[in-house]
Amino acid sequence: MSFNILIIGQKGRLMHEAALFAATLRHASPRFSGRLIVAEPTGPLWPEDPRIPPGPQRSLLESLDAEFVQFENIHFGADYPHGNKIEALAAMPPGPFVFFDTDTVVTGELAELEIDFTRPAASMRREDTWPTAGLYGPDINTIWGDLHSKRGGRLEDTLDEDWPVNHWRRYLYFNAGWFFGEDPQAFHRAFLDAALTIRDDPPDSVATQELDPWLDQAALPLAIHELGGGRPGGKGGIADEVFDGSHSFHYRYIPLLYATAPDHVVASLEAAAAPNAVKKVLKRHEPFLRFLYQGKGARARALFDRADLPRREQAIRNRLRRENLWIR
Repeated sequence: MSFNILIIGQKGRLMHEAALFAATLRHASPRFSGRLIVAEPTGPLWPEDPRIPPGPQRSLLESLDAEFVQFENIHFGADYPHGNKIEALAAMPPGPFVFFDTDTVVTGELAELEIDFTRPAASMRREDTWPTAGLYGPDINTIWGDLHSKRGGRLEDTLDEDWPVNHWRRYLYFNAGWFFGEDPQAFHRAFLDAALTIRDDPPDSVATQELDPWLDQAALPLAIHELGGGRPGGKGGIADEVFDGSHSFHYRYIPLLYATAPDHVVASLEAAAAPNAVKKVLKRHEPFLRFLYQGKGARARALFDRADLPRREQAIRNRLRRENLWIR
């Protein structure tokens, strides 16, 4: 199976994470035959040039066969960098694609996967973050119903009826850490239009909802439903345990990876990060230096039982902070 991969690359933390992503991709998936696209934002909505500057990170990415493309931020920019994943889709070449947040590692051979790209889906590794029901209304059912109705969809077609009305898991809601589709241009149009509707012309039930940083995750279910997709799994769908499981891991911050990731993720990551050509670049980023190469990763890992992790991520972060093991 061949498809393209999209990640966002820009100056700062993301350029280090992009280098690590590419290193893990080439290590864990040597038969991957698609294009690795590193999309760089540009334009006046950034106070300074956000692109990855010439230097070791860019050189490593090029040596790992990453292709750089630029896209202009027209609707989002420095004020809402999460919008990069929406606007970058416009710069993708035709063909099936998977978007990954840059703070992801690849841990399995992607060429072996069977993905129905005609049925878009996204990550279910999420918490009850959006929307928030008001004390006097509207409730969650009303909010999602109004959004789907405004977009011409049917709430009834999106429900997981194993959960009761107003339980957040009943409703189509994703983490935007990965998503895939058949046509990046069609996905771009649907995703952008949904996001702009929520931001600029929301139904009354949404007008008081907090959208930063949740706008992309609020819009993503609407776009995926519009494109004929839904939850991963089910008939013809890829299992959610593949991405966020056997073949990739969205770590967000390196201390969280060491605290929570399965053993195979850590083993694959450390093997990918071991070659000198990779190591000399990754160690320029302090979190990678401390956790990958100076032993803090092992210390963080020893604090937690992966079979019995705290239910809330905040509890994990708090314990890491108490042990002086939190760094971003």
